[in-house]
Amino acid sequence: MALPLGFFSTFSTAATPSLPKSSSSSLMFVQPPAFQPYHAKQRTLVTYATASKPATETETKKRAPRGFSKPRPVSPEMKDFLGGRTEIPRTEVLKVIWAYIKEKDLQDPANKRVIICDDKLKKIFGERDHVGFLEIAGLISPHFRKEETSN
Repeated sequence: MALPLGFFSTFSTAATPSLPKSSSSSLMFVQPPAFQPYHAKQRTLVTYATASKPATETETKKRAPRGFSKPRPVSPEMKDFLGGRTEIPRTEVLKVIWAYIKEKDLQDPANKRVIICDDKLKKIFGERDHVGFLEIAGLISPHFRKEETSN
């Protein structure tokens, strides 16, 4: 059985063999892709794009908060818990409540997903003694009043 000479060179060396280039010859050895060794590195072409113009002032402005990150007016019970703040986003309220729970160590030691409510939290959570951590977002929802839209 006869094997081509290039067959053994692909398994014996990692580099692709090349012929010396002479000024009189335009012949160049190119190994077909089927015979390239599996460990040969593939070359990729990377193109970098540049900005054609600087960003304008309107493009760099942050957009107004929407949804849960938009400040909303709160109920009197929530206002007392927050220390007098009348408008706050829901995301911030959750952070404040979790900071309070961690500070006062109100998580059940046996099951950290259960919160043991003290007097301050009972006012917010509808006089409940225990609250699951997934229930908190739903229990604070009634404390946010919807803003009236003028039509």
